[in-house]
Amino acid sequence: MIAARAFAGKTVAVFGLARTGLGAVRALVAGGTRVLAWDDDSAARDLGGQDGAELMPWREWPWEQISALVLSPGVPLTHPKPHGVVQHANAAKVPVIGDVELFAREVEGKAPVIAITGTNGKSTTTALVGHILQTCGFDVQVGGNIGKSVLELSPPSAKTIYVLEMSSFQIDLAPGLHPDVALLSNLSPDHIDRHGSMENYAAIKARLMQQTTGQLLIGVDDDYSAAIFTRLSSNGGVAAHPVSVGKVLGRGLFVVDGTLYDAMSGRATRVMDMADAAHLRGAHNWQNGALAYGAVKPYVSDTKAIVAAIISFPGLAHRMEDVGHIGKALFINDSKATNADATARALAVYPDIFWIAGGKAKDGGIESLAAFFPRIRKAYLIGDAAPQFAKTLDGKAPYIMSGTLDAAVTSAAADAAASAATAPVVLLSPACASYDQFKDFEQRGDAFRSLVARLPRHLQAAS
Repeated sequence: MIAARAFAGKTVAVFGLARTGLGAVRALVAGGTRVLAWDDDSAARDLGGQDGAELMPWREWPWEQISALVLSPGVPLTHPKPHGVVQHANAAKVPVIGDVELFAREVEGKAPVIAITGTNGKSTTTALVGHILQTCGFDVQVGGNIGKSVLELSPPSAKTIYVLEMSSFQIDLAPGLHPDVALLSNLSPDHIDRHGSMENYAAIKARLMQQTTGQLLIGVDDDYSAAIFTRLSSNGGVAAHPVSVGKVLGRGLFVVDGTLYDAMSGRATRVMDMADAAHLRGAHNWQNGALAYGAVKPYVSDTKAIVAAIISFPGLAHRMEDVGHIGKALFINDSKATNADATARALAVYPDIFWIAGGKAKDGGIESLAAFFPRIRKAYLIGDAAPQFAKTLDGKAPYIMSGTLDAAVTSAAADAAASAATAPVVLLSPACASYDQFKDFEQRGDAFRSLVARLPRHLQAAS
């Protein structure tokens, strides 16, 4: 744990006692801060009290004594309207920050920080960067929006590098984070209800790039990210490198025909064939590989060592995770695909798909996936989004209303086994949030993995 000493001897309030909130409570208490805390969930409050916080409803807090409000990233900061606790903090002129801000105040100047953001790909890229650096002998601490909360990471040592996945919610609450390297993978509509517009969402992602003191790597294959790159690269100062899949660049990093090239210092040189990385399938993962390669270059000079580490990457749980074969059918857990753009990346990889989709729908549904419908042998629709998805698929791809994941896995497995396809894929890639039937995408993916493990080893078509 990293003790947060910035508010030693003062009073700080923490609202929201899930993973990040509890981490903040522990770190602040360890740093000598008086902590007032609250969560609307009584079970969460019990945990906060055990960690040393004084539990008190936020409406009763002595705002005149509070030096900062540490807000859980999931609590509305601006849209659709600020939560009441934020309104009170603003009225009392109390700064509203997050756990990443506390982290930044403790580690700045003590160890390098690599920060990774974007709509899709950031978790895989974060895990891959951590894997490469660990393989190359560094004390890698990976956290943020993936794995541990940042304050639960170990304090810096001589060879520590922090690798942080940053959501837009976390960036909003971390004005003092100044990464040494920052990556922006791509931008597409997501969390618009939280930020009010796509422009606001993109501006928050750009803010992390602007706060970076060292090197930037920015995907330029979508208009919003390309505009951010153009703006930042023209300002001078921080070195900004473009990253593309499919386009030859005069400088930066690019993947063409599955081959990664490095033109960061001038003339392009071949780095590797991305097909050698068995757990980085598809063009979207080629982008992840290119970004990760660029992120570690300031710390690892041996290109061969980087390539070997990329090839040995085992993949990320719940993101195009191979959970096994039964007969000729391959089962893929892509539960982390919580929007259509993420699901498109999986649908683009496989030609004969038995697709399990649905959950809590996001804006836009699956209309943008129409180009991939010919790849779908059959869809199995679950959750709240099932009727909406059925309307989109009607007349374009076969589907059934499975309702639950259990029913969908059973039907899809049997249909895949009985199909004429030589290499059918049962793909859980929901294009939806999970919280209509599951607490999070991890629980959904774990359930899929367990259901597949319980399937008979020899499948027959459902009668």
